[in-house]
Amino acid sequence: MRLMIFLSHEIRLKMCASRTPAEWDETFELFVDMTLGYMALNMGQRYLNRIERLPMHTSIRTGHQYMLELLNQHPDRMFNKIRIYRPCFEMLIQVLRQQTTLQNSRYLTLEEQVMIFVYVISQKATNRMAMEDWQHSGSTISVVFTRICKAIASLSQTFIKPPNFDAIPDEIRWNPKYYPYFQYHYLVILIDLLWQNCIGAIDGTHIAAHAPADVANNFRGRKSTVTSNMLAICSFDMLFTYVVTGWEGAVHDSRVLTTQLEDPTSGFPHPPPGKYYLVDSGYSNKPGFLAPFRNVSYHLRDARRRAGGINGPTELFNYRHASLRNCIERCFGVLKARFPILWYMTNFSLIRQREIAMCCCVLHNFIRLHNRGDPLFDRYGVDGVMPPSDSDSDDDGPSSSGTARDQGANSRNDNNFANDMRDRIMFEMYLNYN
Repeated sequence: MRLMIFLSHEIRLKMCASRTPAEWDETFELFVDMTLGYMALNMGQRYLNRIERLPMHTSIRTGHQYMLELLNQHPDRMFNKIRIYRPCFEMLIQVLRQQTTLQNSRYLTLEEQVMIFVYVISQKATNRMAMEDWQHSGSTISVVFTRICKAIASLSQTFIKPPNFDAIPDEIRWNPKYYPYFQYHYLVILIDLLWQNCIGAIDGTHIAAHAPADVANNFRGRKSTVTSNMLAICSFDMLFTYVVTGWEGAVHDSRVLTTQLEDPTSGFPHPPPGKYYLVDSGYSNKPGFLAPFRNVSYHLRDARRRAGGINGPTELFNYRHASLRNCIERCFGVLKARFPILWYMTNFSLIRQREIAMCCCVLHNFIRLHNRGDPLFDRYGVDGVMPPSDSDSDDDGPSSSGTARDQGANSRNDNNFANDMRDRIMFEMYLNYN
């Protein structure tokens, strides 16, 4: 190519230097001959390359046949591959047809498209792995993944929504650790101060991220790994009721919460007066958010390892607080066990990574609503089960940058009122414990 450009340049110089018409015609003919020769050579090379190109996806089992094989054979094969059983998967397809614009494409059914997407996020599969398993080109896998990801993320308002603030959760009403006071105690005022007004638990978790080099430091958590911070609220039925994704891993949980509270467009489900969420010691204790006592043993594993049992009212309060708030940890445990891509994020854009995390939460709620016998929910649904710890979690204590802003945004009277309420719950609980 460079030789052709050089020769054409030389010929143009000769054409400009030609003084007689005969010399000009001779030079022009030479230029035309060289141009036609180059074009013929280029077309011949392309033809040879086309002949020598070998077909790649030639497996006897096509992607459609693989999908039918998973759907129609042993149900555990499908669950092991995409972490969803067939009845729930068929319900998901029906919802996507009715509530989104997704339909069968020219070459792929909607079932195969959705199965490819769920396969990637549940097997942390790369594009090349999906190409081989589903016998499609890399561009087809990428287009299908993006299309399904956007469609499922658009269902977040449908499947991730606040609970009924007026109802007492069954997990509290029928558990004697949290609801013995409402049947026997003579002080009616305490009914509004105890566990029945608890409407959920809040926590943040770090998920793997892939950030550009110029902003990677903003995504490095306490362990120097590149992560993003996801804030979530869950009910005691292990359903996410609010999720915000995409925060940098270096940002403390309390700062994320404070920002969402201050943003009128965030859609944060503010607790009604007298109601509250359970939070860990990384957040301040204030109206609407009940935190444990600091500098007191809190984690379930600490209380269970101690030979002497519970020592004093503050430890009892913290133990039961941790036992009830453990539902958010179990939610994260189910979420990351079902979708390992949250542990090992591949090279997606930051926008797509936020959508993937939201899709995982939508599918989490969908499966919880439509398959009560799901094995992962059965495994993590037992009260007190401790999922694998999050290495970058902020629940060990407050950070100076995040908590200072959180506490400064509240008046001292508000915090005193929240502390008094916590003390009343603590002493009432300890009286009934002894």
